[in-house]
Amino acid sequence: MKPFQSIAVGYDGSPDSTIAVRWALRAAQEADASVTIVHATGLLEHLRTRYSPDELPPELLSLAQQYDFDESRLRWLVTNGDACSVLLRMASAPVNADTLVVGSRGDGKREGLLLGSTSLEVAEHATIPVVVVPSTYKDGAA
Repeated sequence: MKPFQSIAVGYDGSPDSTIAVRWALRAAQEADASVTIVHATGLLEHLRTRYSPDELPPELLSLAQQYDFDESRLRWLVTNGDACSVLLRMASAPVNADTLVVGSRGDGKREGLLLGSTSLEVAEHATIPVVVVPSTYKDGAA
């Protein structure tokens, strides 16, 4: 299996999505790969605009700096659609991701489920490898 070249990771601001970004940055750093952090704007996003499509959120910039990640290999993408569809599209141009990364649970947590609906659906329908990072993941980063 060839190493990662382009990783797309879903981000909704939840703790689990932050953990997924940490995993993606670390994997990309080790493989000298690029990372696209993707935020899907669903139907109700306009009611609580959280992220600008033009600017990487400060918490993500801080994570990239923590990993000494080359910002020229980091892309922030805010795009319209449901999270699953948006993530699945990352395997195509212009991103051409060879790996998708998601947290095990997102912003819409439901008690008692091991996986959130987005991570489960992405894993079921993806045409490229998917990494579902558990909420208990610890990477040793400061």
